Amino acid sequence: MGSKENVAIHQLLALLEARYALRVLWSLRDGHPQTFRLLQDSVGGITPNTLNTRIKELREAELLTHGSDGYILTPSGTDLLKRLNDLQAFAGKWVVAQAKKNAAKAAEKPAEPAVSKAAQPPAQASE
Repeated sequence: MGSKENVAIHQLLALLEARYALRVLWSLRDGHPQTFRLLQDSVGGITPNTLNTRIKELREAELLTHGSDGYILTPSGTDLLKRLNDLQAFAGKWVVAQAKKNAAKAAEKPAEPAVSKAAQPPAQASE
């Protein structure tokens, strides 16, 4: 990958790494316009100030726009989400694999013997 491609991917990732940016785009993936309030509800947990900031950034990046019925993805935004669509399938497989790995780790740990307080030696007083 050349330096121009590296710059481009770094710029795109910096935009998408901003808090809630991907969730805002993902909330619009079905193609239905959403009002500010509906978009805020769809994203969940986002403050109005943060949503305003993300909308501004994503509009400047030409990934979403505001139509007569609300916010919608631009053709570039739709293209990006099509390319990220495999992420959902990957995420499902990854979560299952992580759960199996964690279960195997838990099964490998030997059980620690329980020691009652009565069986423990008394603490030494420091002088």
